[in-house]
Amino acid sequence: MSAFAADLRVISELGRRSIRQTIRRPQLSAPLIIFPTLLLAIQTGGAGRAVQLDGFPQVDSFLQFMLAGAMLQACMLAGNSGGIALAIDIEMGFTDRLLAAPISRFSIVLGRLAGTAMVGAFTAIWFLAIGLIFGVPISEGVLGVIWIIALVAATALAFGGIGAAIALRSGKASVVQGLFPLIFVILFLSTAFFPANLMLAPAADIAEYNPLSFVVEGLREPIVSAFSGPDSLKALASIGGLGAIGFVTSALALRGRVKRGG
Repeated sequence: MSAFAADLRVISELGRRSIRQTIRRPQLSAPLIIFPTLLLAIQTGGAGRAVQLDGFPQVDSFLQFMLAGAMLQACMLAGNSGGIALAIDIEMGFTDRLLAAPISRFSIVLGRLAGTAMVGAFTAIWFLAIGLIFGVPISEGVLGVIWIIALVAATALAFGGIGAAIALRSGKASVVQGLFPLIFVILFLSTAFFPANLMLAPAADIAEYNPLSFVVEGLREPIVSAFSGPDSLKALASIGGLGAIGFVTSALALRGRVKRGG
């Protein structure tokens, strides 16, 4: 078996293990679905008339506007949960045994990230199903659904890289879990839950340049309207930038952990 084929097998097996680990641990799986779904229900029910405000984007309902924000929140939590799971593996010594095995060391991280991406794709399907059940039209149809699932999976992968880097650097699940409040601060300072033109300064200024705003607009676009080049390219560029940060910091953190001997 070639080295490349061996690495793919390791990534595949660790990816499946990551998914099973997330499903079997309520503390990892519950936040991905329960928190964003509850927030979606509360905000849709409590602020549904916001669509009547002057300057609000043209949408069929507030739920249609909010779906993209809920999916972004879920995939960010998927990245955070993946980092927590990796830190738990480090604390239990499982990662050290993998590092001692005759396999590519970065394939260990890639396996975790592959699982995180698949979990992100599942959350996208969940929220798209909620939208369709409650009568939200997907303007771009099947092509739009495929685009959204792929974009959410890629975003979860990007945030998973950042979570993995923190887990590898700290080796403690509590440190990764402590990022949860920060996730919400960054998310609320974007256009995930409200358009930037109706926010007050400085939140409006931050949201305008927040990379998460570009990602959520790329997710929202096929739901509420037709595809447009600029929004899609900005979303892809933002995900690519976040992914690059995650991969580079993960590689550096992994190298540091190997040098320190675990």
